[in-house]
Amino acid sequence: MTTGKRGLPQLFVVCALLWGGCGETPQLGPVFRHTSDVGAPARSGSVEYDAGARSYRLSGGGGNVWGTRDEFFYLWNRTSGDLRLEADIRFEGEGSDPHRKAGWMVRESLEPDAAYADVAVHGDGLVALQYRRRRGGNTEEVRSPLRSGSRVRLERTGDLFSLYLVGAAGQLEPVGSVLVNLPPEPLAGLFVCAHHPDGIEAAVFTDVRLENRVPGADEQRRIESTLEIIEIETGRRQIVYRAAEHFEAPNWSPDGGYFVFNQGGRIHRLDVGGNRAEMIETGPADRCNNDHGFSPDGRWLAVSHSPEGQSLIYVVPAEGGEPRLVTPLGPSYWHGWSPDGRQLAYCAERNGEYDVYVIPVEGGEEIRLTHAPGLDDGPDYTPDGRYIYFNSERTGRMSVWRMAPDGSGQERMTFGDDYADWFPHPSPDGRWVAFLSYAGHVRGHPPNEEVVLRLMPLEGGDPRVLARLFGGQGTINVPSWS
Repeated sequence: MTTGKRGLPQLFVVCALLWGGCGETPQLGPVFRHTSDVGAPARSGSVEYDAGARSYRLSGGGGNVWGTRDEFFYLWNRTSGDLRLEADIRFEGEGSDPHRKAGWMVRESLEPDAAYADVAVHGDGLVALQYRRRRGGNTEEVRSPLRSGSRVRLERTGDLFSLYLVGAAGQLEPVGSVLVNLPPEPLAGLFVCAHHPDGIEAAVFTDVRLENRVPGADEQRRIESTLEIIEIETGRRQIVYRAAEHFEAPNWSPDGGYFVFNQGGRIHRLDVGGNRAEMIETGPADRCNNDHGFSPDGRWLAVSHSPEGQSLIYVVPAEGGEPRLVTPLGPSYWHGWSPDGRQLAYCAERNGEYDVYVIPVEGGEEIRLTHAPGLDDGPDYTPDGRYIYFNSERTGRMSVWRMAPDGSGQERMTFGDDYADWFPHPSPDGRWVAFLSYAGHVRGHPPNEEVVLRLMPLEGGDPRVLARLFGGQGTINVPSWS
């Protein structure tokens, strides 16, 4: 493992990002032309620029940047296109409030209730990706597990806003991504807020860099995929591998030494250091989708391959070799391997209904476990073999369910919130279930959506958000625990 405490369970995920390719030459200050006291704070702000240090010193008042209305001092330009905004940010003095704020902001307008997205560094070290999706709406946030260190980055790619912070290894690490629909030419710049109606605070922004690129009218955005490790205990995310191509559904090998993922119909292997990805030879199984994974002993891979348009399940040696057909009927999509190594669990469509089935690894008669109308999908075993967790839309919204390995005792595990939950994966220590959640109105599990990874106790309870990212289909379709 490359991060976290020894033996600490971790998830790794794929996040597919839309990226327009910012210009290679950043604008280094002074690049800002306008200053404004947004929301009529009691005390006016000011700015000083140090050409030698390429730094700005902003002082400003204002009650807060939060809720439905903001007060702050803003140094800004009108922009368009994709943005990459970076700076080192520090406050001056002890300050009067731990929630004084400074950072980057991209904003709809100078109206105090305007839509916006920002990276807000707080006086007590908290860093958050704050956003208001529509004018007059409430502010939401994604809090970083990292405290303020040195450098922060806010990226805008179309409607996608992403926050990066410098982690312990000195690398910029992803924190979260959200979708905020701003006009084609929003305002972008630096801000400071005293978090006190009658106060004033100062912050220094050093090595300020603004990269801006407007995609051409006929230019298509390319997809960039990243393979990330997420520490369960802290929520910290580390990018292990990235490519300007579409890849999906990473698994962590049982010995913790490497990952596998699918790309272009083939299965690829990547060492934990993320140095090099190479194709695993799977013979004629060259149309593999994102439903694949290891046997408990690490000797075999189950893959879902579509030889004639319908997905079928095969097993192949983990180091590569000839595939052996397990499910003669299709479409069948692998999702789980029993802890004793004897059975495969999968989603299959038979007679117009998608349900959960199991079949011996050596082949034979499949057994149908679910019979409810609508889609049942994503089966994965608990490490003790006591349960199969799966997702079902039988109640009208996709939720996490579980059942005994013979299909008995089916019970709902997530309900009563605004999410549609997919692909539950129990942790190897039997304590947790991680799963993917879409907004409740989203149908199916499409790609390129704002999604969250959530975590709940194995026996049920209130789920907590582990990460917000841009992904969906292919993010954690398959078992993803270390």
